[in-house]
Amino acid sequence: MIPEQLRAAVLAHSYPLLFATVSGAHLYGFPSPNSDWDLRGVHILPKEQVVGLKPLEETIEVSQKNEIELDLVTHDIRKFIRLLLKPNGYVVEQLLSPIIVHTTPQHEELKLLAPGCLTKFHFHHYLGFAENQWRLFQKEEHPRVKPLLYTFRVLLTGIHLMRSGQVEANLGLLNDMYKLPFIPDLIARKLQGAEQQTIQLCEAQQFHRQFDDLRTRLLEEASRSPLPDSPTVQAELNDLLVRVRLGR
Repeated sequence: MIPEQLRAAVLAHSYPLLFATVSGAHLYGFPSPNSDWDLRGVHILPKEQVVGLKPLEETIEVSQKNEIELDLVTHDIRKFIRLLLKPNGYVVEQLLSPIIVHTTPQHEELKLLAPGCLTKFHFHHYLGFAENQWRLFQKEEHPRVKPLLYTFRVLLTGIHLMRSGQVEANLGLLNDMYKLPFIPDLIARKLQGAEQQTIQLCEAQQFHRQFDDLRTRLLEEASRSPLPDSPTVQAELNDLLVRVRLGR
């Protein structure tokens, strides 16, 4: 169920939106009862602003803390497409998120082009994010469930992408395929507890081997991935950008 506050934030945006979707813990399948809502999307700057001298509002961020806490971040379509053409897993996950607050026919076009943006070098994104979250988890005096779940989520997303060429961001769905026995308990703790739910230090030690094993597997899958070295849909994305900018 999408809260009405999310739809209101989308309607209040300064520019027309190509799409707005839900990212973060709600997309990943482990929101706490008090988790904030991460809204991500694409706005369309008018052509007069793009060709004029005024600074471009390429990224717009809006935060609200009322009945619910939400964070809305949108990029202009040109910037978003340029991010899509880099090995950036975030933007692909946002584009393909099944939790849709606002959509357009051009959003559907962009989703159809998304597979052509995926490359074997996307593993760098998932590996780097996993290592950062793991370092955060390790240095905490009171280790939290949240960075642990983020670590395993991005590792499994990266492994699955390298193997199948498909982006899946939901940890529960990923674990239906990869069967890590500790994942359901961690998800349950996050779903039922506070956003900053912690675990005991002695319990945290058991996850070192799982992290090392999954990190190694991600590297191995990347080394034999069938994904191409570079995106294959630059021309199609350029055509879409021109049409959207000109209002065609």
